[in-house]
Amino acid sequence: MSPFKRSQPGRTGSHIELAYSIPVAIGREGSAEVEIQVSSRRRSSSQAHLEEGKVVVVVPSLLSPVEREQVAARLARRILAPSRQAAASSDEALMARAVTLGRRYLDGARPDSIRWVGNQTRRWGSCTPGQGTIRLSSRLSTMPDWVIDAVIVHELAHLIEPSHSARFRQLCGRYPKSEAADAYLLGFEHGATTAGMPLGPLPAEAWSGLDGERPAPPRSGEEKWQFSQLSFR
Repeated sequence: MSPFKRSQPGRTGSHIELAYSIPVAIGREGSAEVEIQVSSRRRSSSQAHLEEGKVVVVVPSLLSPVEREQVAARLARRILAPSRQAAASSDEALMARAVTLGRRYLDGARPDSIRWVGNQTRRWGSCTPGQGTIRLSSRLSTMPDWVIDAVIVHELAHLIEPSHSARFRQLCGRYPKSEAADAYLLGFEHGATTAGMPLGPLPAEAWSGLDGERPAPPRSGEEKWQFSQLSFR
């Protein structure tokens, strides 16, 4: 094994004997950190889920170290690797979609390049305004088109306004389903990060949103807290 880090046995739960992280290659886009938790409760089956944007794989303690890594890699790729639907949607088609949305909602804003990536686990999308590039997480590929379009508009808006200012929120708000898409992604993220866990209260910290950043508290006079960068109101 070549783990990124190790934790002490039993640290993550009474049935977890050992927890450590390894790098797993995801497509052609690099690698992702995957945490392996060795459980004394499991006898034959393994389970994977997203936890704070990271893949966590729980495996039986009877597996050898090599078998643990093989199982973890297979399950992590199943969660993170681009789906067949994403593969069918070429980067050229994605560019055409972005151009159409830019013309319709953002006065013709368009990226120099836009493509799917498989290693973006903590964000739904990212934009580098100085280079005019947009990247979308392959996790979006199986979601409804109107949700994907909301993320594209969000990233296109960054080409006009790099910060998360009031102007930026106004630009994103031009897409009529931005609030509904925000709620959809919030629910998806909560469900994914609590998969396989007992039902309990929501996390105390507000959801961080598309860009992996927690928004600043509302200024005096503002009526609504922005729980994510898609203006969840």
